[in-house]
Amino acid sequence: MTVLTSSLQVRPTTEAINYAAIAALINCCKTADNLEDFTSAAEVEHEFNSPDFDLERDLRLWVDAQGELGAIAQCWVPERDKTVDAHLWFSILPQHRGIGLEADIFAWVETRLQGEAMVRGVPGRLRCGTRSDQVERLALLQAHQMTPDREFYRMARSLLTDIPAPEFPAGFTVRPLQGETEVTAWVELFNQSFIDHWNFIPLTVSDRLHWLQDSCYQPELDLVAISPDGTLAAFCYNLINHPENQLMGRLEGWIGDLGTRRGFRRLGLGRAMLLTGLHALRSQGMETAVLGVDAQNPSGALKLYQSVGFQHRYSFISFVKAMG
Repeated sequence: MTVLTSSLQVRPTTEAINYAAIAALINCCKTADNLEDFTSAAEVEHEFNSPDFDLERDLRLWVDAQGELGAIAQCWVPERDKTVDAHLWFSILPQHRGIGLEADIFAWVETRLQGEAMVRGVPGRLRCGTRSDQVERLALLQAHQMTPDREFYRMARSLLTDIPAPEFPAGFTVRPLQGETEVTAWVELFNQSFIDHWNFIPLTVSDRLHWLQDSCYQPELDLVAISPDGTLAAFCYNLINHPENQLMGRLEGWIGDLGTRRGFRRLGLGRAMLLTGLHALRSQGMETAVLGVDAQNPSGALKLYQSVGFQHRYSFISFVKAMG
């Protein structure tokens, strides 16, 4: 083990992973930071088993002298052509903050990023984010020469009030995705829908198949619009995190992803699929719908959400640091 300035030690990720302990640490940090989203052991295990996540390279765990977990850091380095982006997430128990561990985390991820950038022969960028009201985290990112480059809104809408009926163009129908048999077509639909969005990273079939194994996945909430010629034209992927709802004593459902394929835009499909998703969440007993949106989204998504009653809850700031 490598001794750090904070007195915590890196625990090899080749050892058995205690998903329950990791979930407990993350949730403890979220409680301390007054955040409203939580995780579970099952959710952590599913995330760490993602096809594009390498436990040995992309995860670090820090333990104290008694072997108790004190911090976790993970990064995601997707395949890209012109640059290498390393996306960093980390959680540190309050009693271990401000004593040097933060510097060790950034040193680790920057070394990981620089190595990957050298192998691929392209520049590297470190990415990390935080809620706009997390003053300490904002100061920490700025202290490590990171600068804000995008703002995202978390928005919510009551499902207890009237939801307009969706209106689809003539000949279009809506139904749930037909499982694995349509995954390849759905991935093409997703990528065609988001290809012109900020910092777009293509989704892979293996990633989408992994989504289907999520413990919160409900096929009846994975909705697609079908054009008259049978093309998957638009989608609304909805999600309910039942363990989190139970923990927080709420009934919230997510409009997880909403998109319309190129060539089918400006027909009203986005609004129709959004309203269909809201009705689907309400049919599952949810009282509130939530979503995240790029505040500078070029497709007009923010105006669409506002037009059906979504209101701003808080902002999330994406930070970046160019690594040469």
